[in-house]
Amino acid sequence: MGMGEGAPTVLAGRREWAALGVLVLVVTLLAVDGTVLYLAVPSLTEDLGPSSTQILWIGDIYAFVLAGLLITMGNLADRIGRKRLLLIGTVGFGLSSALAAFAPNPETLIAARALLGLAGATLMPSTLSIVRSMFLDRGQRARAIAIWSVGATAGAALGPLVGGVLLERFWWGSVFLINIPVMVVTLIAGWLLLPESKGESAARVDWLSSLLSIAAIVPLVFAIKHAISDGVDVLTVGALVVGVVMGWIFLRRQLTLEVPLLDVSLFKVPAFSGALAANVLAIFGFLGLLFFFSQYLQMVRGFGPLKAGLAELPAT
Repeated sequence: MGMGEGAPTVLAGRREWAALGVLVLVVTLLAVDGTVLYLAVPSLTEDLGPSSTQILWIGDIYAFVLAGLLITMGNLADRIGRKRLLLIGTVGFGLSSALAAFAPNPETLIAARALLGLAGATLMPSTLSIVRSMFLDRGQRARAIAIWSVGATAGAALGPLVGGVLLERFWWGSVFLINIPVMVVTLIAGWLLLPESKGESAARVDWLSSLLSIAAIVPLVFAIKHAISDGVDVLTVGALVVGVVMGWIFLRRQLTLEVPLLDVSLFKVPAFSGALAANVLAIFGFLGLLFFFSQYLQMVRGFGPLKAGLAELPAT
């Protein structure tokens, strides 16, 4: 079988398919972590006593950091080795999970969730890059990427169910501790099965653009949260101004870079902009529903965590 023009390619064997199983496990866990926490909010609130704004940050900061560093960590993986960065990220994800599980206060939990996002950003791009390097045949690569994609999307849907099963028997920290055995398996199996590979690009890692993107998004989101909880005040306006200025600097930088972190010209393509808008609306509605519904079912309707997770399953 070939990739084109009759060129022969080496077919992947059992080792590569077993390695794919490890990578799918990792990406599924990353997706689970994006939604598993919502069902734990009632018990977490009772234990730690966070403010309404802190509850939102506990849920949001993971995705902000992961998304903000995703492309940069992919670039770093190409330079230092994808397997190496994935194994480093695996250790970091396990340690951050332990810190989150035993967080004594909301501030520590927010910091731990940010570290989970950082570790997750090292894992996500490495998994897909390794898949592409292991499966050279076009047919096998298509199937492997499809399997990887199922893990990435199914994990988000499984999050509430996993959380419900754990919270029915254990305390809220269990939704983080479940990560640790998975990370141990990943570390051992990844070391034995995964091949090392690097990217062909010699482009430097653009840390400044990553920091600017986070510096634009976080103040804007903070301004919205603060305006809703405390009203529009000097802090709200200040955060809004900082976010807009950082966003403008970020966009200006992307237009001047030979290899930008974000290719702004893509937004001129209707298919790209339309697909992106549809995804933003879908994820906005999905996560907003989970956040509200998880609390409503338990605190208003009196459902247990497992029953609440099952009630959310059709939507996910």
